[in-house]
Amino acid sequence: MSEDQKPYAENPDKFADLKITKPKKVAAGIPAILTSLQHVFGEMDIKRGVKALFAMNKKGGFDCPSCAWPDPDDERSRLGEYCENGAKAIAEEATTKRLTADFFAKNSVYDLSLLNDYEIGKKGRIAEPMYLPEGATHYQPITWENAFSKIADALHSLDSPDEALFYTSGRTSNEAAFLYQLFVREYGTNNLPDCSNMCHESSGVALTESIGVGKGTVKLEDFYEAEVIIIIGQNPGTNAPRMLTALRKAKENGAKIIAINPLPETGLIGFDDPQTIKGFLNIHTDIADLFLQIRVNQDMSLLKAIELLLYREEQKNPGTVFNQSFINEKTDGYNDFINDLLRYDESKLAADCGIPLEKIYRAVDIIKNKSKWLTCWSMGLTQHKNAVYTIQEVVNLHLLKGSIGKPGAGVCPVRGHSNVQGDRTMGIYEKPQEKFLNTLEKVFGFKPPSKHGYDVVESIKAMHEDKAKIFFAMGGNFLSATPDTNFTAEALRKCKLTVQVSTKLNRSHLVHGKEALILPVLSRSDKDITNNEAQFVSCENSMGVVQSSQGVLNPVSDQLISEPAIVCRLAKAVLKNSVVNWDLYEKHYDHIRDDIAKVIPGCENYNEKVRHPGGFYLPNAAREQSFETEKKKAIFNIHPVNEWTLNEDELIMITIRSHDQFNTTIYGYEDRYRGIHGERRVVLLNKKDMDRRGLMNKDAVNISSIYNGQKRTVKNFLVVEYPISEYCAATYYPETNALVPIDNVAEKSNTPVFKTVNIKLEKV
Repeated sequence: MSEDQKPYAENPDKFADLKITKPKKVAAGIPAILTSLQHVFGEMDIKRGVKALFAMNKKGGFDCPSCAWPDPDDERSRLGEYCENGAKAIAEEATTKRLTADFFAKNSVYDLSLLNDYEIGKKGRIAEPMYLPEGATHYQPITWENAFSKIADALHSLDSPDEALFYTSGRTSNEAAFLYQLFVREYGTNNLPDCSNMCHESSGVALTESIGVGKGTVKLEDFYEAEVIIIIGQNPGTNAPRMLTALRKAKENGAKIIAINPLPETGLIGFDDPQTIKGFLNIHTDIADLFLQIRVNQDMSLLKAIELLLYREEQKNPGTVFNQSFINEKTDGYNDFINDLLRYDESKLAADCGIPLEKIYRAVDIIKNKSKWLTCWSMGLTQHKNAVYTIQEVVNLHLLKGSIGKPGAGVCPVRGHSNVQGDRTMGIYEKPQEKFLNTLEKVFGFKPPSKHGYDVVESIKAMHEDKAKIFFAMGGNFLSATPDTNFTAEALRKCKLTVQVSTKLNRSHLVHGKEALILPVLSRSDKDITNNEAQFVSCENSMGVVQSSQGVLNPVSDQLISEPAIVCRLAKAVLKNSVVNWDLYEKHYDHIRDDIAKVIPGCENYNEKVRHPGGFYLPNAAREQSFETEKKKAIFNIHPVNEWTLNEDELIMITIRSHDQFNTTIYGYEDRYRGIHGERRVVLLNKKDMDRRGLMNKDAVNISSIYNGQKRTVKNFLVVEYPISEYCAATYYPETNALVPIDNVAEKSNTPVFKTVNIKLEKV
């Protein structure tokens, strides 16, 4: 294939039709309802759409395929337990548009790559297995049997199982994830990179070291009891809209909310709850009582300033600000932490983070006499070089107040993918613990590999260096989700075979190995009938609740099979002398759950507990103030503040979502909360930074990043004036993922640094 016919890894750099309006001050309300209905009924008839909407997140229904925000433990809304983004997600996956062999015969891989991600995603559901032979230009149909045979032949041809990579998306169910890791480990490798490596891996590492568990410690009802809620590095109005309902209830119960972010996001300002009379009448709830507009990645400076000022208050009135009994009984390292803290000056810390000292004093006044408070965060904290350390500083702040492991208090990493937390619980991890591997051996009778596998960044490099030659993806859009787009594309193209288990077409199908397969799968909302019996699966939300999920819609094709069935058939094709009864698992998913109960802590009596309406909570020792660290106490960690390293004419760029997308899935061109319409190739800049460069709204620029002497450039982006922090810039991903260097990763977690990219702008 010639270079000019190589499928495009990046979105086309042509412009659409940018319109700019004033950012909104209130999220949701009637516009959210109208937008939801427009998306759902634009993809399916009314009967199918209504059936999907009123089964989503209901007890006995199916789990939303969008974010991992928890459902209420008690009664759920009769009007619908979903948000605008959930409605968009179900519109995408429950569409009745179908891609059959005829579509692929008419459209070459190269021609499809000329479309942008929105256009690719809107084509419809993949209706049958497809195969791209080496050197071919078009996908062609293949039987399921032949598809599994090709994968088996390719895997058998490798010199080592470690030359294969098995990626997992966060939408994969618990049952499929458990089977997937079981198959991969019986095959002989721990190469199980997953989407957690790119999002909350930093949270898992930080929390495990600090409090002994890599998950949050709060339940949904803690929001209703909290006196203070801090939201840092998160945009709930777009990324977890149902969280706004919890924040509304918290406000009604008297909670104060502090929002910390480089951008003033609509969901942190006001909320019209469309399921209440007030919201329907446009009587909104004010969200943030205090907004601290921080410079990108200066959260550590702000947190230390707050801690230092709280310490001074504690010195004035000993025992009234810090929880000394908790510190003495439950923590380790307090004195060293305080001695290090006293090296800093609050004025210098305030200047570093770009927040006036008087505003930080206001935050301290809100916090100092409260002990029931919780902190929420997302990618705005996890995707920096010092992400693990910043999250541990959040924990330090909670430990000073004893604000963890009790009602209304704790730490809350808000997961983005609907079952990314469940996948990790089920064993999707490239660095498995010895105890887990020993249990697998005891239950199943084979010796799992102990050598650590590749995470996402390591997998990309391994493919690039010909150390990994087969890439298998259980869901997701790997190319568009990962950093350094063109480097990743080159890596995938070096593979002998790439396999994508997918519901819809995405760019990862178009940037492929020498051979490629697309295996179409049942979606979360589809009925899964096996042996004339309806099956269900299960998922885990951000609060550690495991509940059932059962589809209600007729599949758009009889060629679709479930994720558990795909894993079982793959295992039977690959593992000729397997000690696992894969036929039994495929026959009925209760058999999978029976073995999950034997392996996964907290899942005893799994089949019984998961059938309980609303599911069950997994154990969480830190929630009970029992900290399973080496010292059996919560740990104060000491880390320095992060210094800015900006050269002349540079800005620090963060990648963000528009309101019309979920992760790499693009629903449209409307970022209505920010007032950006009809275009995604935009760069949001502070007015002062525009003036320094002689830029105006809608000026076209090329954006470049330089890291370790290597220059990366994306072309044709339009400038948008926005009230972002000075010296900072924001762009949508995946359009600017090509600027994110593969080697710039968070310490300890190896998460790509999507939120701290030094860039320069060149006017076109």
